[in-house]
Amino acid sequence: MTITSAAAAAAAPPLAAPLRQDAGLIGLVGLAHMVSHFSQLLLAPLFPWLKDAFNASYTELGFLMTLFFVVSCGVQTASGFLVDRMGPRPILFAGLALLGLAAFGFALSPNYGVMALCSVLAGVGNGVFHPVNYTLLNRKVSAARLGHAYSFHGITGSLGWALAPALLVPLAIAFSWRVALAGAGTLVFGVMLVLWLNRARLALPAMVPSPATSGQYRDGDFAFLRIPALWMCFAFFFFYAVVLSVIQSFAPEAARQLHGVPIALAAMCLTVYMVFSAGGMVLGGFLAADPSRCERVVAAGFGTAALVALAIGFAPVPALAVPALFGAMGFASGLAAPSRDLLVKRSSPENATGRVYGVVYSSLDIGQALAPLVFGALMDRQQYQGVWLGLVLFQAILIASAFNIRRVRRTALAPAA
Repeated sequence: MTITSAAAAAAAPPLAAPLRQDAGLIGLVGLAHMVSHFSQLLLAPLFPWLKDAFNASYTELGFLMTLFFVVSCGVQTASGFLVDRMGPRPILFAGLALLGLAAFGFALSPNYGVMALCSVLAGVGNGVFHPVNYTLLNRKVSAARLGHAYSFHGITGSLGWALAPALLVPLAIAFSWRVALAGAGTLVFGVMLVLWLNRARLALPAMVPSPATSGQYRDGDFAFLRIPALWMCFAFFFFYAVVLSVIQSFAPEAARQLHGVPIALAAMCLTVYMVFSAGGMVLGGFLAADPSRCERVVAAGFGTAALVALAIGFAPVPALAVPALFGAMGFASGLAAPSRDLLVKRSSPENATGRVYGVVYSSLDIGQALAPLVFGALMDRQQYQGVWLGLVLFQAILIASAFNIRRVRRTALAPAA
C-alpha cells in the first residue's frame, strides 16, 4: 500500500464499524466534552462566595472568565497541530490533568492573583477538547452514525453546563466554596480515570502527511489556512458564541425585566433552555444523517429560534410563558447543532482535521470573551429590548453565514471538478 492510500484509509471513518464500537467511542468522547463544559462554569456559580472571600468586584471576577477564554482560544488553535502530529489521546489526557489541577488550585487559592493563575491553567486545559474530540469522531466513527455522534457530543456539553451549578452551589451552601471546587477537581480526575481505563478505544495514530489528500491545500502545515470555507466557518462559530453567551449571561435577566418574571422562574429559564436544547440535538442527529441538507437544517433551527427571541423581546408575553419560550428557543437551536458541526466537517481537508477544528472552534472562545462587553453595556443602560434585538440579529447572521459557507465551498470545488 502506498503512503497516499494509507493516509486516505486512516483519515476516512469506517463505513460499517460495529455499533458497540462506535457507541463506546462516542460515549467516551462525550464524557470528555461534558468535563470541558463543566469546567467553563467552575467559577461563575460561586461568584457570590468568591466576591466576599477575596473582596473582589464582579468586574474582577468576570475578568477571570475572560482570562480563561482568551487563553483557551490560543491553546485551541495550537493544540490542533499537536493532535495531527501526536494523535489525540495524549493531548486529551494532558488537558484533563490540567483542568483537575486548576480546580484544586482554585480551591486552595489564598488570593485573587492565584485565582488568575489558575484561570490561565484551566484555559490551557480547556483548549484541547474540540480538536481532540472531533478528530476522534471524524476518523473513528462510521459515516452513517456521524450525525448521531455530533448530536451526543452536543448533548453532553449542555449537560456539563447544567451540572456545574447543580453540583457546586449545593456543596458551597452545605460546606464552603473551597469544598465545592475540590469536589469539582475530584470529578475531573474521576472522569480521567474512566477514560484511562478505556484508553485503548481512544487510540489513533497521527496523520501520515500526503501530497494528494487535501487537493490544492496540501503544502505545509499552514496551507489549510488558505481554505476560504475555513474562515467562513470561523465567522459562523464566532456569531454562534455571541448568541450562546447572551443567552447564558443576560437573556434571562433581560426577560425578567421586560415581563415581570419572578426571580425563581427567571432562574429556571437557562436550565429549561439547556434541557430542551439537548432534546433538539437528539432529533438533529437524525437530520444530520444527510449532509446535503445541513445548511437548510441550520437555517430552519436558528430561524425558528430568532422568531421566538423576537417574541420574547417585543411581544406582550405573559410572565409564566417565558420559560416555555426559552424551551422552544433551546429546542430549535439544538435541532441545528449536529448540522452546524457537519458544516466544518465538510469544509475540512482530511489530513488537517485537528488543525481545522482548532482554528474554527477558537472563535467560540473569542465570541464568549467579547460578547459580555457589548451586551453587558446594554444591560447597564437598561436596554433590555436591545439585548433581545441583538440576539435576533446575530441568529439571522448565523443563517446567512451557513449558506455562505456552502457557496464558498462550492466555488472552491468547481476548479477541481
